[in-house]
Amino acid sequence: MSANAFSLQSLIRTEAAADPAFVFDGTPVSRAQFSAKIDQTAAWLAAQGIGKGDVIAVWLVNRIEWVALLFAAARLGAVVAAVNTRYRSAEVAHLLKVSGAKLMVVEAAFRSIDFAAILADVDKFDVPTLQRLAVVGADTIPAHWPCVRFDAFDTAYPPAPPPQDDVDLPVLLYTTSGTTKGPKLVAHSQRTLATHAASVVKALTLSPQRHSLLAMLPFCGTFGMTSLLGFIAAGATIHVLDAFEAAPALKLLREHRITHSFGSDEMFRRILALTDVPRPFPHLEVCGFAAFQPGWRELAAEAGARGMPLFGLYGSSEVQALFSIGRVDDAFADRIEGGGWPMSPDAKVRVRDTETGELAAQGVSGEIEISAPSRFLGYFNNPEATREAITADGFFRTGDIGHLRGNRAFVYETRAGDAMRLGGFLVAPGEIEDELKSCTGVTDAQVVAVDLKGQARCVAFVIPSSEPPRQEALVARLRERLAGYKVPARIYVVEAFPVTDSANGVKIQRARLRAMAMERIAAE
Repeated sequence: MSANAFSLQSLIRTEAAADPAFVFDGTPVSRAQFSAKIDQTAAWLAAQGIGKGDVIAVWLVNRIEWVALLFAAARLGAVVAAVNTRYRSAEVAHLLKVSGAKLMVVEAAFRSIDFAAILADVDKFDVPTLQRLAVVGADTIPAHWPCVRFDAFDTAYPPAPPPQDDVDLPVLLYTTSGTTKGPKLVAHSQRTLATHAASVVKALTLSPQRHSLLAMLPFCGTFGMTSLLGFIAAGATIHVLDAFEAAPALKLLREHRITHSFGSDEMFRRILALTDVPRPFPHLEVCGFAAFQPGWRELAAEAGARGMPLFGLYGSSEVQALFSIGRVDDAFADRIEGGGWPMSPDAKVRVRDTETGELAAQGVSGEIEISAPSRFLGYFNNPEATREAITADGFFRTGDIGHLRGNRAFVYETRAGDAMRLGGFLVAPGEIEDELKSCTGVTDAQVVAVDLKGQARCVAFVIPSSEPPRQEALVARLRERLAGYKVPARIYVVEAFPVTDSANGVKIQRARLRAMAMERIAAE
């Protein structure tokens, strides 16, 4: 099979494909128009001096320019560094510095985001490789760098050089969730992206004429980009939200007979809350969701009863989103769990006991390790981190805790940093949180582990309902329902949990909860 079969260009179907390819804010883009925009963007990039190995930072909301830039960069052998639109100056500076980007394509403005003001706080000397900005939506913005207008679609430039044929070079950089040292950049090639997109099409049995996607996740993250590339490969129509809002999402789902969408539990919760219709989405077939908030099991039950079928899934920047998903014929409880069945028949999942270092048997929790065609090339310009993340036989150490379910399926339980070793056993916080949420007076709950007098114990934070719960009653109920080592040493009532925004949704700051627990215990 030729290398071109694994290029991003190979994903653009023409035979039996639906038209339009995309609908952005009500504006259709046909497949022919999409191909022409890629040609125009490749010519524009070449005119900016971008060639093989050069890095372009793309700081845009979901728009056709984003997709055209990725496909055009692939044609030139250049690399796109995806910048989260939620980023602020320190995060943008870090990404520009680590990626070595020569050019940044940036929004002029979007809703309340002042891109120029954020860039004004980036020290030019901290990002010495950045040469200029290209602005979408305006001629220029106030900046430390020279600005040009992104005018690829309305100005003729000399044709770009012939396409590069090395599909195994980096083409797209995602940022990881980040640490105190700043996020690493996860490098993918055209081959890893295109191969996984084809696996998604096959595993979901996507039909270009029958299926369609509501793209409501940001393209800057693997969750949004993977679903986008999969439906491009399927030749199905993609309806795009520039940024998620529940009301427009509801409107598109209803009016365009959408069959598939992917998002966080909170996104689907907000959409459902806007309608009282018993079954408002008769055409929906698959809503793949990542569970970031408490109460996701209850949400899945309610959504299922109202015709919004939620499917648990698994993914990461390193192995790509939609790595795996639940199946229609799974029992409901299994279908909604994180994990599921790998999309690719060539993917391998194993679990390693975190105590013994040995491979774990089915049903035994440990760290999930993955080998798959969707696996990343490595961390960009960070060989040491890459070596630490990949085993000698090529498996990615995910840092996630889970167990094998049998017959290639697996269950994701929690992040390794969130898993608690209590009483000598590995415990997922969700198990204790679910019991707390079943107690009278508790709306939501979060549980973290702390060191209490030299012993690992768990501490719970609960958000009360109208009648606050009594700690004694909660402890008594938990003692009836759980092993003693799982019963929280302390239960604190709070008005809200500390949260942070990510590309894919709002996430609980568990590290902050641990710090809060230690502060409160120390004050006693």
